[in-house]
Parts: sequence; structure tokens; C-alpha cells
Amino acid sequence: MKPHPYFIITLFTGILLSSCGEKTPSNQENQNSVTETGSFGKAITEENATPLSELSQKLNGLDSLQIKVQGKISDVCQKKGCWMDMDLGNGQTMKVTFRDYGFFVPKDATGKNAVMEGIAFLDTLSIDELRHYAQDGGATQAEIDSIQKPEMEISFVADGVVIK
Repeated sequence: MKPHPYFIITLFTGILLSSCGEKTPSNQENQNSVTETGSFGKAITEENATPLSELSQKLNGLDSLQIKVQGKISDVCQKKGCWMDMDLGNGQTMKVTFRDYGFFVPKDATGKNAVMEGIAFLDTLSIDELRHYAQDGGATQAEIDSIQKPEMEISFVADGVVIK
């Protein structure tokens, strides 16, 4: 016995529509939206962390450096908490992303102190990347449009973060 054609169309439509629904946030995403301190990603300790003000000197002449650093969060992605900027103490910031986007940080963590372990490196951010980060950070359209050239900066891919 063959299934009725309307049954197949209805079944296919139901599957299609259910796959288009909004993804339910994971427990980690729910936790990140509720708490602004704690441990995120790989478990790390706070011991022997280098102050961010010393990172440029330690990175001098190297392509990359596996390191544990500590400093102040100056901005966080307001869409998901998928990146943060850290104050380097010299008027510059460092863009921090998270290994394989395996975890996020709380969107309200700006101004908190953090310890991170991962890889620091020099990176050139394209105009498109800079505009994307500005948009995620809540910049106005005029601020986004004013970004006209790439920037070289220290970047960091964190394996684990502790926010205090």
C-alpha cells in the first residue's frame, strides 16, 4: 500500500518547519546569561598569571605564545558573549575569542577581572571583521561606517577563562 501524496507532503513540511525553529540555548548559554562570574571553558587556576600590561613585551618577536594572563574586561559581545576585549593597560585592547566557539562568557562581564589561558598572537583584523565586532558590541551605524582600514593588534584564543 502506497502512502497518500498529501501525507508525504505534510510530513516533509513538518520536518522542514521544525528544522527552521530557533535553537534552544544550551545550559551553558543559560548559565552565562544569569551569572557574570565563574569559570568558563577548560578548568584553569588563577596561579602564575601574567598581567596583561606585560603581554606585549613577552610576545615581542614571537609569532605566538601559550600563556596565562590576567586583566580587566573592557567589552563583551552583546549578542552571545562569543568574544571579549581586554584592556592591555596602554590605551589598547586585545580581542579574545574562545577555542572552537566551545564556550561563551556572560554578556554583562564588562569591568570584571579575568584570568585566561590560551594562545596570544599578532593579528590583522580586516575592515569586515572590525565592523562585525563593532556591530556585536552595540556600536551605532555611524561608528560602524567610520571603520575604514584594517588594524593590527594582539589577539588571544582562550581555552579557559575565570571571571572574578
